[in-house]
Amino acid sequence: MSERRGLWADYALEITGKGIGEIETARPVIAPGTPVNIAFLGNETHAQRIEVARILRRSGFEPVPIISARRLTSEDDVETLIGGLKAAASPQRFLFVGGDPATAAGPYSDAMTLLESRVLQRHGIARAGIVGYPEGHPKISDAALWQALLAKLAFLRDSGCETEITTQYGFDADAIIGWIARLRDAGIHVPVRIGIPGPARAATLIRFARQFGVALSPEPLGDPDAVVTADRFAARLLEGLERRALGNVFFHLYPFGGIAAAIEWLNRVVTPNHSAID
Repeated sequence: MSERRGLWADYALEITGKGIGEIETARPVIAPGTPVNIAFLGNETHAQRIEVARILRRSGFEPVPIISARRLTSEDDVETLIGGLKAAASPQRFLFVGGDPATAAGPYSDAMTLLESRVLQRHGIARAGIVGYPEGHPKISDAALWQALLAKLAFLRDSGCETEITTQYGFDADAIIGWIARLRDAGIHVPVRIGIPGPARAATLIRFARQFGVALSPEPLGDPDAVVTADRFAARLLEGLERRALGNVFFHLYPFGGIAAAIEWLNRVVTPNHSAID
């Protein structure tokens, strides 16, 4: 397998506390060591998040807890969560996000505020992920998104922290390729994981788009009950990546319609089309 082909095979997943049972069902088709992000939902507890991390580690996968700054109520709350996660599963990377709530539950108004609280130093975190929005955010200007991204990247670099960017999912391959090219032109060469949705009902994609701040119009998705697959998006994305030297670019698979179905789709659509990459 060539180095370039290996990029397509290296994907990450995402799971919620309520969906952890899917890991056991899909375990035979998930590569050992696969990073699995642990969603930070408002209707789940720290205990659930910690247990998910424990199960992922026990199952042979790499837990990547998402830490939602605006959902944290205090510094003690942070210590309880991250301390519990480290004790249960020794995560090697954490993903820091602002989170969905419009109003912060505690002292952290966004991911940067949390990072500046010395959370990395207190917990010995040497690898941190942050989120990117190649297609924009319906409530935040592109200029503000870009400046926030640059500020977090600079902070993590100065902290000596290894960094990775995971993007929200979308369907505009040209916008994503252009966004990564802009990063590289700015001298930013950290790995990027492109968010790509697995097969799911159109209504499910629309619901998650609204929840995650994805700038996605429901009209092109058609019948809400129809299963949408991102075949054309993936083909255009891979074609664009092949034309450009954009460094380490991987996939983050959002399995909205189920993990096993998402992985089967990824293997069918991506791997066959790129089996001859040199």
